[in-house]
Amino acid sequence: MQIWRAVRAIPGWVYPLAVGVLLLLLPTLGLGYAMTRQVQLACILALVVSGLSLSLGYAGELALGQAAMYAAGAYTAGLMSEHGHTDLALQLVAAGAVALVVGIVTGIPGLRLGSWSLAMTSFFLVLLVPDIIAVFGETTGGRNGLSGIEPATLFGQVLTPEGFYLVIVLVTVGWFAVTRNLVVSRHGIAFRTLKQSPVLASSLGVSVFRMKVLGYAIGAFPAGLAGALFANLDLYISPEAFGFTFATSVLAACILGGAASVYGAAIGAAIMQFGPNQASDFQEYALVVYGGLLLVGGVLLSGGLARIGKIAVGRLDRAADLRPAAGAPTGDATTTVDVAPIDGRPLTIDGLGKAFGGNQALRGVTLSAQPGQVTALIGPNGSGKTTTLNMVCGFYRPDSGRIHLGDKEIQGSIPYRVARAGVARTFQTPNIPDEVSVLEAVASGRYSTARSSMAATVLRLPGFRRVRAADRAESMRALELVGMAHLAGETASALPLGMRRLLEVARAVVARPQVLLLDEVASGLDEDEVERLADIIRGLRDAGATVVLVEHNFRLVLSLADRIVVLAQGEVIADGAPAEIEHDPRVLGEYLGVTVDDDTALTREVTS
Repeated sequence: MQIWRAVRAIPGWVYPLAVGVLLLLLPTLGLGYAMTRQVQLACILALVVSGLSLSLGYAGELALGQAAMYAAGAYTAGLMSEHGHTDLALQLVAAGAVALVVGIVTGIPGLRLGSWSLAMTSFFLVLLVPDIIAVFGETTGGRNGLSGIEPATLFGQVLTPEGFYLVIVLVTVGWFAVTRNLVVSRHGIAFRTLKQSPVLASSLGVSVFRMKVLGYAIGAFPAGLAGALFANLDLYISPEAFGFTFATSVLAACILGGAASVYGAAIGAAIMQFGPNQASDFQEYALVVYGGLLLVGGVLLSGGLARIGKIAVGRLDRAADLRPAAGAPTGDATTTVDVAPIDGRPLTIDGLGKAFGGNQALRGVTLSAQPGQVTALIGPNGSGKTTTLNMVCGFYRPDSGRIHLGDKEIQGSIPYRVARAGVARTFQTPNIPDEVSVLEAVASGRYSTARSSMAATVLRLPGFRRVRAADRAESMRALELVGMAHLAGETASALPLGMRRLLEVARAVVARPQVLLLDEVASGLDEDEVERLADIIRGLRDAGATVVLVEHNFRLVLSLADRIVVLAQGEVIADGAPAEIEHDPRVLGEYLGVTVDDDTALTREVTS
């Protein structure tokens, strides 16, 4: 275990860097031409697979279009070379840009239609690639292929085979560094959140459609780079290299290596290139082999080889006592919670109506929530409480009525715009992305409050560093607020239900929202956690936030609420102070299921 402790003390980036240096030095170690070529092909394949991993493993968009982007990059570089533009740096930029454009143009229709549409449109795109090349045969060489590609140059000098090998390795290592910087940043967490739930992503201020297009388009860029390198490797390209078989091999490598892993793409590509691609007469059985690998990677190896490695590392960490065990939230439940001042805004709902088919979910609901107050929205199951919150957040469009946030009408607004306007919420069922830490899960709540561009993120510019430092500092404050700072490095989705609910509260308040919607947040909490939650809500109220609390715990509602609105069958049946609501005969009958004769006994119970 001492050896393992020493290994884990080494920064994680050292290992991929060492592999990159080893690849660069391979030709000096006497590597033959055949093996050198296989390494080059593996690097090229890893670039294509990396793009698929980004769109599938992180953004959750299944597509086979990387083969088409690969072809676009290869033919762009080949045609540039035929017209005298042999500089490889220029070809790489142009090929990447063309692949990016192809990704955006072909991705938008499928992403707009949603569901499996992107997978189907990209599938048909790959099938059409040979025919598209044949249609423009006079330029592309048609089905006979494009020959006459001149040897690549770099800054005016013709690249030797050794020099071209170094370029391929450097481009591959550079792209994986870019991918790593992206996926471990707030943008990577946004991609994972989108994969988990578009509803959750939009509630955090993420533009779902834009993020989907961005993930698919960025995934197209390395395929373009790979195409340019492939075109200059043999100085000849043909349509058969970019067909359905290649697309399937990319998908198989991605699943086998681990789609949600930066370096899983390299692992999967290496296995494919040095494994089945080496077999004689392989093309005849390629689809069968790739199909088998997809079954193995998708069923028997859920998460790919990268996940197996992560599980093994986790077990060794626990054996070496390197990971703290999850415990209960820290802090005294009776301690007053201090929250920085929040500029709350009034939330006004007037005459809200909504029907789903023949079911009238809401009828003329009116509600007013003020800054510095807790407004409770209670009622029996099916009364329309969550539907009301969903319409405030923009997930449903009201059939009638108005919703104002301050002086601004927000009914019918796109969900991510509502979130950016200052509305945050929790959900009845805690919604936490897989494979993110507690700190990262909370930090995702700040995605729309502070901006850091993709370029700044990839290059680690000062602007990115400032935003990252602010994200971490504010997230730790939010975790301290809910008593979970000691769990910052734990996997968020592995926490018990009560802790995940408190984690959602931390994620909702980290950006200091003007309006906070809490949907049955006390459900599943033990007594100490409920007390902690009550202190947190009081602290948010005293800080100036507008809090709307949907809750079935009537005792908690009475102790927290400044005003209570009661729904039954989609209508407001009572609206007033807690002292009024707890004695209202209709509330007692509709919500608590007791008669007026039981009023005195009930009062003693909820106030004891």
